[in-house]
Amino acid sequence: MKVLMVCLGNICRSPLAEGILKEKLSRSDSVHEVDSAGTAAYHVGEPPDGRSQKIAKKYGIDISGQRARRFTRADFDQFDRIYAMDRSNLEDILALARDSRDISKVDLILNAACPGEDRQVPDPYYGGSDGFEKVFQLLKTSCEVIANDIAGLQQAHNKKA
Repeated sequence: MKVLMVCLGNICRSPLAEGILKEKLSRSDSVHEVDSAGTAAYHVGEPPDGRSQKIAKKYGIDISGQRARRFTRADFDQFDRIYAMDRSNLEDILALARDSRDISKVDLILNAACPGEDRQVPDPYYGGSDGFEKVFQLLKTSCEVIANDIAGLQQAHNKKA
């Protein structure tokens, strides 16, 4: 399973989501790949925001090696699931979709934990450190559900093989 996390600049929310999901999946036997990207090119090549790194480190997750990149149409070919942090990112991703197959891969990340509620992960960039804590907790909950789904799919696949 290949999963892509997407926010605006790929320096706050999506790097946290990538790091959290990688950490959750490291405890399972599932075969996976997790990456992140941004819908805008503001920060391409930059590491995650220091506040994202700090909150991740608080919970034992190192995201310092990540580098921002921009979401491209080719990501639809590379990834099985694409999670957007908010409706604006979702719309930007869907604008690049070529067909219903591409569209079927995309959802808001918080729908993993709260199906159909279309809740958004707030952008903490212009706020204080408490916003990063809130974002971390929201993402942690959804990433737990996603990791469990991936592990379940892997087990089902292994039983068929």
